Amino acid sequence: QFLFVVTFTTFLLCCVEYDVLFANRPLNHSHTGGAAPDRSKVTLPDAILPAPQCAQRIRARGWVIFLLVMAAIFWLYRLVKVLCSLLSYWEIRAFYIKALNIPSEGLCNYSWQEVQARLISLQRRQQMCVHKRELTELDIYHRILRFKNYTVAMVNKSLLPVRFHVPLLGPIVFLTQGLKYNLELLLFWGPGSLFQNKWSLRPQCKRAGARRELARRLARTMVLLGLANLLLCPCVLVWQLLYAFFSYAEVIKREPGSLGARRWSLYGRHYLRHFNELNHELQARLSRGYKPATKYMNSFTSPLLTVLAKNVGFFAGSILAVLIVLTVYDEDVLTVQHILTAITLLGLVVTLARSFIPDEHTVWCPEQLLQRVLAHVHYMPDHWQGNASRSETRGEMAQLFQYKAVFILEELLSPILTPLILIFALPARALDIVDFFRNFTVEVVGVGDICSFAQLDVRNHGNPQWLSAGQTEASVYQQAENGKTELSLMHFAITNPRWQPPPPSELFLSHLKEKVQQDAAAAPPAQCILAEGPLGASLFS
Repeated sequence: QFLFVVTFTTFLLCCVEYDVLFANRPLNHSHTGGAAPDRSKVTLPDAILPAPQCAQRIRARGWVIFLLVMAAIFWLYRLVKVLCSLLSYWEIRAFYIKALNIPSEGLCNYSWQEVQARLISLQRRQQMCVHKRELTELDIYHRILRFKNYTVAMVNKSLLPVRFHVPLLGPIVFLTQGLKYNLELLLFWGPGSLFQNKWSLRPQCKRAGARRELARRLARTMVLLGLANLLLCPCVLVWQLLYAFFSYAEVIKREPGSLGARRWSLYGRHYLRHFNELNHELQARLSRGYKPATKYMNSFTSPLLTVLAKNVGFFAGSILAVLIVLTVYDEDVLTVQHILTAITLLGLVVTLARSFIPDEHTVWCPEQLLQRVLAHVHYMPDHWQGNASRSETRGEMAQLFQYKAVFILEELLSPILTPLILIFALPARALDIVDFFRNFTVEVVGVGDICSFAQLDVRNHGNPQWLSAGQTEASVYQQAENGKTELSLMHFAITNPRWQPPPPSELFLSHLKEKVQQDAAAAPPAQCILAEGPLGASLFS
C-alpha cells in the first residue's frame, strides 16, 4: 500500500496533463487521410505524458525528489523490519508444529486456552524456562503483556495521556497511534528508554537516589524526540493526508453516514482494558458492548439540530429529486457541466442530514442503556452513577467511544500536535513517570521485570471500596482506580479457571462467589430474565 500510494501520487502530480484532461486546451491529434480529427473527444492516454517528459518533470521539482527519498528510506526500514518479523514468525511456526504438536492447517481449530495448556505441559517435560520448574498462566500473560500492563496502569493512574481544556470543546484526551508509538519508543524499546531490553528495567531506574537525574535525562529525550517529530512533520503529514484520502474517499462517497458511526477510541481501549487481558479477549468484550454503547450515545438528541437537519434534508432532497427527474426525461442533462457533481453532493447532504434525525420510536432510558454498556465494558467512573442523562456523562463517554470522523481528524492532526506534546507537555511529567516505574516494578523469577499491578494482588493494590476490612494494605497512591485490580482478577480467574491465585486474592474471589450465589438465590428464575435486560446482560457477561 505504501509503495502504491507513493507511486500513484507521484504519477498524478507529474505525469498527467490536466489542461488536456479538463479540455481547457485543444488537443491536436495526428491523423492520416482526409478525415478531420475529432477535437472534442479526449481519451485518457491523451492526458498522460510520455515517460521521458514525466521523468523530466520529476527532476525539475526538488521537493518531489526530497519526499521520494524520504519515502524510500522509510520503505527500506519497513522492509528490514518485515524481514526480521518473518524470521520470528517462522520460528514461532516451527515451535507450534514441533514442540506443541499443533499443525498449521489445524491451528484455527484450537482455542488460546488449549495452546496455553500445551505450553504449560511442555514446560513440565522439557523445562524451557530454566529459572523455574512450573510455568503458570499468569507467567505467560506477563511475558506477552509486559509493556501493555505498564501502559494500562499509567492510564489508570491518570499519568498518561495528557489532558487539555480547549475553549468551547471542554476537556480533551488526545491519544493517537503516532503519539502512542513515540511513548513506547521513549519508555520501552527506544535507544534511551527506561528498559534496557525486552524483560529488564535499567538498574538505575530502581534506585531512588537516581530519580532526578533520570527524570532530567528522560525530559531531555522527550524534547529531542519532539524536535525529530517536528522535522519529520511535513513528510508524515503528507502521508497521513494521502493515506486518509485513498482509504476513506470511496467509503464516504458510497456511505456518507459511515463518518457518523462510532468506534472505541485508543484511549478508551486502554482505559477499559483489564490487567493481563490479551488483544483478542479485549476485542471480544468491546465488540459485545458496541451495540449497547451506540444505543446509549444515540439516545441523546438535540431538538434544534433535528429541526435543522430535517429542513436541510428537505431542501437538498427537493433539488435532487428535480435533477433526477430531468435526467430521466432527457439524459443529455448529464452532459451539462457540473451536473453530476451537484447530484453527488446533494446525495451526500441528504444522507448526512438523515443521520442527525433520531428514530421517532426511540424510548429515552439512558440509565438502563448505560447499565447495559457497563455489563460488557466493566468500567465506569463513580460520578456516572445516577447521572446517565447528563450531557457531561455523555461527553466523557464520547472520549471512550468516539465518532469515526473524530478519529480521522485526530490522526490527521497527530503529526502537528505530537511534537508539541512531546516538547511542552510531557517533560513536566518525567519525574512522575520515573517514580511510577520505580514504585510499581517487581522482578519475577523466570519472567523478568513486570508491572506490580499485573500481579493482581488485592492486598498491595486493592481498593478498600471493593474489599472487606483488613483485606488490603494499599495506600491511595498504591491502589488501582475504579476497582481495576479486583475486576482484572475476576476476569483472569474466569478466563483461566485452572489458575491458582495468591491467598489474599483467593479469599476475595471466595467472598465474591458467596455474594453472587446469594444474589442468584434471591433473583427470579433464569427463564424470566430477558437476555437484553441489564441484569441478564450482566450475568451472561
